[in-house]
Amino acid sequence: MTGIGADPERVARAALARLMEPQDAAGLALVQICGAVDALRIATGQVSAGTELEREITSLLADSGSATSWSGMAASLKRWQPRIPDLAPERDLATMARLGGRLIIPSDGLWPVQLSDLGIHEPLCLWWRGTEQPLPGAEKCIALVGSRDSTSYGASVTGDIAYSLAQRGLTIVSGGAYGIDAHAHRAALAGASAAVPTIAVMAGGVDRFYPSGNEDLLRAVCNQGAVIAEVPPGSAPTRYRFLQRNRLIAAMSAVTVVVEARWRSGALNTAHHAETLGRAVGAVPGSVHSANSAGCHRLLRDGGAVCVTDAAEIAELAGPSGSGLPESRQGGAEVQDGLTLEDLILLDALPLRSTTSVEKLCSVAGLGPESVRAGLGRLGLLGLAVSERGGWKRGQASA
Repeated sequence: MTGIGADPERVARAALARLMEPQDAAGLALVQICGAVDALRIATGQVSAGTELEREITSLLADSGSATSWSGMAASLKRWQPRIPDLAPERDLATMARLGGRLIIPSDGLWPVQLSDLGIHEPLCLWWRGTEQPLPGAEKCIALVGSRDSTSYGASVTGDIAYSLAQRGLTIVSGGAYGIDAHAHRAALAGASAAVPTIAVMAGGVDRFYPSGNEDLLRAVCNQGAVIAEVPPGSAPTRYRFLQRNRLIAAMSAVTVVVEARWRSGALNTAHHAETLGRAVGAVPGSVHSANSAGCHRLLRDGGAVCVTDAAEIAELAGPSGSGLPESRQGGAEVQDGLTLEDLILLDALPLRSTTSVEKLCSVAGLGPESVRAGLGRLGLLGLAVSERGGWKRGQASA
């Protein structure tokens, strides 16, 4: 993008992305209250914060449920101070330009709007390698995640699912890692029929493809789809950053599917983020003797996921997609015509003005918790249900 360095907001967000770790609640609150340019001045000590700003940040963090990690502005400034000498946003932007990439920020037309569902934890920016074109909305994205040490069963199932979903025009989102991630990206590229067949969300900088063994694959993803990260070029993929990028994979997608996962797999973390966002979660069952499927069975047993075995079941979880979706959003009756019986029952159970809980909806609709959560995710995507302060009610599209 020409003239990118002249945009103060873009330069400030590029600098803040290096100054602060992903999901730094205090930093994100500071940006939300002051704007990126002034937030950078305050965070680097050029401008004093003041007691009123500290009160505003405290209030915002309390409202977003992030107050437990907040110990005051002085502590945050001390945490950021060691990184100030390393700030060189123009250099980082020049690196991206040299790679044929770009930095996008929430005010850009190319920004994936579904990331706003993260609230205060929406990323400051995205460093992006790939063709400059709009990234698909959540209703067109499916996350496929799982073990790095996948079995032949996991590889086969992932390949079949990703290929079939890609042929339906859906975009496969994953993390670019070995195992299930790599099989998902590879099959999506093979079955591609959408403009962006697959998106790799990285834990480190997009200037270096990680892991190195997947370099050729990630280069192909870059050429045909998109490789994105919220950390700037040169950033190492630390364990913390792997966990934080999982929220982006979940937020990008209508459905998160765990294909294979061990008992404590990081893929379960992605599923948890999806569930928190009200997105649908699917898990592929495996052998009861396989440690690689223990995490999937845990999700199914705990009621956090729906059992899925093929692309058709996953596409159904995502709700109506494709050419008919924009038209059906124009009229509530048309949208409701495409709902399953369970979703119609759930829609009827939703109150019009006040909000209600998942537990109450289970009782009123006569559905299990996993069916209610999955249904709310589908209704939410259609604008038929909205989440407010932890509760649910009918959306405007159902009026």
